[in-house]
Amino acid sequence: MSKKTHLQPTDVRGVSRLVVDATLGLTRLVETMHHNIARTPGPLGQFTEEPTRGITGFVYRSIQGTTRLVGRGIDVLLEQLMPLLDQQAAESSAAREAVLAALNGVLGDHLAASGNPLAITMQLRRDGQPLPLTKAELAAALPQAGGRILLLVHGLCMNDRQWRRNGHDHGAALAAAAGFTPLYLHYNSGRHVSSNGRDLAELLVRLIKAWPVPVEQLIIIGHSMGGLVARSACHYGQRGGQRGGQPDAKRGGQEWLRHLRQMVFLGTPHHGAPLERGGNWVNVILEFSPYTAALARLAKIRSAGITDLRHGSVLDDDWLHGDRFARDRKKNFVPLPDGVRCDALAVTRGKPSSAPVGKLPGDGLVPVHSALGQADDLALCLDFPAAQRWIGYGMNHLDLLDHPEVYAQLRQRLGVPPD
Repeated sequence: MSKKTHLQPTDVRGVSRLVVDATLGLTRLVETMHHNIARTPGPLGQFTEEPTRGITGFVYRSIQGTTRLVGRGIDVLLEQLMPLLDQQAAESSAAREAVLAALNGVLGDHLAASGNPLAITMQLRRDGQPLPLTKAELAAALPQAGGRILLLVHGLCMNDRQWRRNGHDHGAALAAAAGFTPLYLHYNSGRHVSSNGRDLAELLVRLIKAWPVPVEQLIIIGHSMGGLVARSACHYGQRGGQRGGQPDAKRGGQEWLRHLRQMVFLGTPHHGAPLERGGNWVNVILEFSPYTAALARLAKIRSAGITDLRHGSVLDDDWLHGDRFARDRKKNFVPLPDGVRCDALAVTRGKPSSAPVGKLPGDGLVPVHSALGQADDLALCLDFPAAQRWIGYGMNHLDLLDHPEVYAQLRQRLGVPPD
């Protein structure tokens, strides 16, 4: 049995860098508040982020300079100590993976941009282990690989291991029942959905080329944010890895899409989630006064991935040309991929009811109408046929991962005969 660890050597460096970043950010926040209070502009006066001056400014500059110096010193010291630490290959424990997934969900964009070793790199995994994407190595890692690939894409703050809940794993169960070969995506859910979508599209190009047997079909099951990432991947895959306005044929962007037969969305916020919108209103309230405006930075700690959930954004253009925290931020409409069967499964905490979809309580995170792709503006509704929409009652968002009724729906929609 392989050795498992709750802490790896690189974690120490990652945490130390995060502490330094947090100290610098907090110092800047306090300085901004100090400056605006000292100006006494009135409770509704103009907010400014100008630095303090004179002796006060010197003190803040000294704190920031010392913090950076200490941070660099710690980083150099830890780098020298790495050869002395236990570097033997050890499997990351489930607890460590869960903590990293949550941290990446909240701060993943910052971790990636700052080169922090705690940032998760996208990869395909099986049983928690990364899969090499060369034909020979993939054949060795998956000796029983078949032509029917089932890809499972997790949601925000989660990881590939968390598809197993209460002893049940949709992927493993469908593999045993119908011979699918399940693969699990592991990714940094704090990055923009579109960034992860682009990377997934490129990863699937490599997967199809390296698959050890002829591919018969590719099916994707996306839970929550995972469904948005899958839709984004389809969009960029259809563009063939477009660069500079022209498709790049060498990248083979559409190759994997020719094998994509079906997508099933489990509680995916196609039109957003109200909790993120609530967080955005916190920004608006705090920025109303110059004395509290600096505190809005604390609300803006949430990652790019989280802000994408406000409206269910899946494109670069949704965030490239504006403030991702802006209250009036809009998204571009992206239809479901052509030629692919798409099913939307939503659940509600409420009891069976004849109430309209918009009146049903959500699953605790995602409204039913959003999970079904429905919107007030009919032009924005996703084209899920009625037979390919389903509502489960008396369940919450995580029950989508293991509830028997949800699994029965997956079997039915994937054409798996009853036991």
